[in-house]
Amino acid sequence: MRDEVRGYQRWVVKIGSAMVTGDGRGLDREAIAAWARQLAELRREGREIVIVTSGAVAEGMARLGWEERPESLPKLQAAAAVGQMGLVEAYAEGLARFDTHSAQILLTHEDLVDRERYLNARSTLRTLLDLGVVPVVNENDTVATDEIRFGDNDTLAALVANLVEADMLVILTDQPGLFEADPRKRPEAKLLAEVNAGDPTLETMASPEGGRLGRGGMYTKVLAAKRAARSGAATIVAAGSEADVLCRLAAGEPLGTHFHPATNRLAARKQWLAGHLRVRGQLRVDAGAARAVAEQGRSLLPVGVTAVSGQFARGELVSIVDADGHEFARGLVNYPSSDAARLVRCSSQAIAETIGYREENELVHRDNLVLL
Repeated sequence: MRDEVRGYQRWVVKIGSAMVTGDGRGLDREAIAAWARQLAELRREGREIVIVTSGAVAEGMARLGWEERPESLPKLQAAAAVGQMGLVEAYAEGLARFDTHSAQILLTHEDLVDRERYLNARSTLRTLLDLGVVPVVNENDTVATDEIRFGDNDTLAALVANLVEADMLVILTDQPGLFEADPRKRPEAKLLAEVNAGDPTLETMASPEGGRLGRGGMYTKVLAAKRAARSGAATIVAAGSEADVLCRLAAGEPLGTHFHPATNRLAARKQWLAGHLRVRGQLRVDAGAARAVAEQGRSLLPVGVTAVSGQFARGELVSIVDADGHEFARGLVNYPSSDAARLVRCSSQAIAETIGYREENELVHRDNLVLL
């Protein structure tokens, strides 16, 4: 199965804090230089590469002499501001040695939930790839707040894979891959070489505990693989300490855990919908509407909606749940929450009579809806 990796042309490579900083001892420039050499080799072979890197906060902690990751947001932002300087410099120098240009891209959650900013970020990244430049992406921790932070760079990497329509997401970490159980508690646990992204049993196998410096753990990597698969991207989780790990993966060597996507690529607009982390409200629907949307690919009409919750404006993202409260779809709503609530159980022909105007016949059109 690994032979297919040889044909993957667009890679997103995520490198974790423990890898970048030598487990918190400051930037490991030797390791970064080694990855830069491999990434430049992949570029020479015709592949397009996006780096998603952790390490700004960890590098800032090292420069400031802090041994424990701070809990307060201002201190985290300060550490990120200090550490970002050295982090991007290390990648730029490492890639420049191999005549490869790099670019720094800092993102917040709002950059990917706002349709216009999402498209701007997508255009910039794709233009950089067309120019042969390697974008170096990180969360903009210096301005992120609790509400807009991605929460971990595994999630960010998966969203970037969706954003650029990557063939593969590679997550380099301090573990060899996903084991059938936490190897720290069960040393006899076996490494899983081939799995299907989105398999619910995988989440029970992954440890939700992150390292001293990181915010993820294997659990977020499993979720990242599931998210990346929504746009058809495969994911490989492998040990970043393996010699020439990226070149060996490109050659088809079976390293780490390979998460295979179970679905075909979604349309670009539906990738964006599926990649949202937050929703603004919820539409509960009856069994007939659930079948029409989930099985027949139809739009969601107001007559099938039984309840509306949350505060949202026209065009914002809402969750669609069945009668049991199970979320099975998300979409952009055609009416604000105040009007949507009045349209519960309303026929499309009676929309104007009920709220005084009619923008659309549907609450959520099928072109703006994605199944989960």
